[in-house]
Amino acid sequence: MIMRPGHQLLLPANPLFIWVSLLAALGLCMLQNMGLWGRSAWMPDILALVLVFWSIHQPRRIGIGVAFVFGMLIDVHQGAMLGQHALSYTVLSFLAIAIHRRLLWFTVPSQALQVLPLFAASHAIELSARMLSGGSFPGFWLLLAPLLESLLWPVISVILLMPQRRTPNPDAHRPL
Repeated sequence: MIMRPGHQLLLPANPLFIWVSLLAALGLCMLQNMGLWGRSAWMPDILALVLVFWSIHQPRRIGIGVAFVFGMLIDVHQGAMLGQHALSYTVLSFLAIAIHRRLLWFTVPSQALQVLPLFAASHAIELSARMLSGGSFPGFWLLLAPLLESLLWPVISVILLMPQRRTPNPDAHRPL
């Protein structure tokens, strides 16, 4: 693979770090739902953000099945219709895996613009599943959540790629 100028060669992702970051995002999402704002429609879904990140960067390790399981866990935690988040996360993971090769060639701000439709589709699926089951409309503040998630994309990218950017044994003869 030809690397662009200015890009650093990354170390392989540690599977333990991937799973710890997913479990931490699950815990943060659960705490966020119980926090001050509760289950506000405008709050970004951190677990969906981390799932998309790992589906793009490690599609063979984190895929549709993992997204389905985490979606079921969120459904059980929130007391939502069983399968609402599971369907949303599954479609989100599928779309992320579908564009992962193309997306990695762009800069991180450009990636944020390109994952915005993925997050919007995910929230649209959640909303339609909620409305079809007889739920109430959460309001137009729901449109703010995908925008906030795409604005958080550069932050999540920097944080989750930090362990891969370190040099294993840096010295003067091996600058990579």
